[in-house]
Amino acid sequence: MRKWMGTLLCAMGALSLVMGMSYTSASTNVSSYAEDRAQIEDLQARYMFALDFRDIDTYLSTFTKDGIVDIVGMKWQGHEEIREMLKSMSQNAPEGKEKPAAKEEQKLYPATGRHNITNIVLKIDGDKATGRAYWFSYGNNNPDRKAVLSSYGHYEDEMVKVDGQWLFNKRVIYNEQVAEWIGPTENPCW
Repeated sequence: MRKWMGTLLCAMGALSLVMGMSYTSASTNVSSYAEDRAQIEDLQARYMFALDFRDIDTYLSTFTKDGIVDIVGMKWQGHEEIREMLKSMSQNAPEGKEKPAAKEEQKLYPATGRHNITNIVLKIDGDKATGRAYWFSYGNNNPDRKAVLSSYGHYEDEMVKVDGQWLFNKRVIYNEQVAEWIGPTENPCW
């Protein structure tokens, strides 16, 4: 009986040792691909909401302090340059500026636009990531306020994890509706 009890205690001790060695604490800074991907997809969504609702501060919070927005050669680097670019775009945006042509059209509500992102492909390597994704935009800036596809293209992103949070370090925006901003003809994805 003692021999059997000793064997059982040794087996339980060995099992406890193996389990203890395989246990990873939730407080470690090790993240999985799935966690990083979820955080990056959240980053991309926050970027889109901030863009559509003209929330400049939230938009800037998706970039590193020296982050770059590049619309095929037109580059803005750092929060202050990006802020000024966004302010000028907001001032020139057509939404809400159109004048009704007839008296009955004066009840039109302000036009809006919504950006969407899809086909997200990511390469994550530690605290750096590259990404590719399609984007498209719907808008209702027309007399009937009907939703229409207004634009589409793709993003080429460089992202970094800063203090546990993923941020854009560089976002290149290709827009298939503007001849100068059309993306390359070869597949941008790996």
